[in-house]
Formats: sequence, C-alpha cells, structure tokens
Amino acid sequence: MKHFNSIKKNRDFQAVYENGKSLANRLLVMYIKKTDRPETRIGISVSKKVGNSVVRHHITRLIRESFRLHVNQVETGLDIVVVVRPAAKEENYEKIESAYMHLCGLHNILKEESK
Repeated sequence: MKHFNSIKKNRDFQAVYENGKSLANRLLVMYIKKTDRPETRIGISVSKKVGNSVVRHHITRLIRESFRLHVNQVETGLDIVVVVRPAAKEENYEKIESAYMHLCGLHNILKEESK
C-alpha cells in the first residue's frame, strides 16, 4: 500500500486551525496553511455529531479518495484540514467530492491548468 500524506499530530492540526485560513460550504469546512514541505498533507476531522464510527470512517474514506484523485490538481506545500459537517452523512461520493473541489477552488489552490 502506498504511503498517504496525512496530518496525524494534534499540534499540526492546531497549527492549521490557528494560523490557516478557513472557508466552508454546506458539507465541509476547509482550513489551509502554507508550509515549507514539498508535499501537500491532509487531515480529516469528523465529529461524533456526524454519526457512529462506521459513518465517520466511511466519510473519511470518501474525502481521502477525493484528495488522492485530485492531488495533482492542487498546489504543493500545503497543510489541509477538512472538518466534516453533519449534513455530509446523507451524501454520496459525488457530492462529497464536489464539495471538496468547490472549497479548493474558493481557496485558489487549484493549479492553473486544472481550472
């Protein structure tokens, strides 16, 4: 299995929350912070308000897959934290992916050729 660039440490999440900028839509909240790293990392936060562990892990996998498929379209050197809103538990993959890409566009982190 290929290595996945994710944010795991609480202090890394806190740094993005405190120093990053955030934008939101109906399903997701996205925090972005520029880093000195060569790769882009993602952290996903799903509260218990969203659902039980099966639902939370399912949504996490959907967001991770959206990130994986579109990583070449997003600028490098970023830390991205995605916070899932409770409305997302009713949505399918296409809606989650669309919400993710919408927020990437709002943050202006999409590379020029992919717009």
